[in-house]
Amino acid sequence: MKLSPKEFDRIVRRSIRRIPREIRRHLDNVLISVQKRPSRKLLAEMGLPPDQSLLGCYQGISLIERSSLDQPLYPDRILLFQEPMEEMCDTFDEVEKQVEITVVHEIAHFLGFSEERLSELGYE
Repeated sequence: MKLSPKEFDRIVRRSIRRIPREIRRHLDNVLISVQKRPSRKLLAEMGLPPDQSLLGCYQGISLIERSSLDQPLYPDRILLFQEPMEEMCDTFDEVEKQVEITVVHEIAHFLGFSEERLSELGYE
């Protein structure tokens, strides 16, 4: 499946609207950015091989690691990688669901959600 950047952005917006409010409300101060693929540098920083298929990643300091006295230096950011998602999905609906799952998992890194809580919310 191959989507234009505009089509993919539209899918990202629809996917985010489907995320439960309990999770979505934490996106207010998180930038969501779409890139074609993760860079080799990013993969290396994450300890992943250069051919790893990565759908998204969270960049920032999780709420668990923050002090209430610390001022954030940079905005928290979720990166979504369009081409790996296109490669694993056959339909618009599949891409939309995968974007939703990926954003929720990256927000979970920010919030410190357990895998069990994500499972309870239907994101396995």
